[in-house]
Amino acid sequence: MPVDAGLLEILACPACHAPLTDGETELVCTSDTCGLAYPVRDDIPVLLVDEARRPA
Repeated sequence: MPVDAGLLEILACPACHAPLTDGETELVCTSDTCGLAYPVRDDIPVLLVDEARRPA
């Protein structure tokens, strides 16, 4: 599920403001301390901290 590269360049983690990387079904924070994963539903990133999960 690739997110448009131009959009991915301007998106940041709402919790810590670190860049995000494109995962299979989610966007993942690149920060070592945060690391939240945000879901992408119907090709729309849901960048709400309450909707994010901590990867195992």
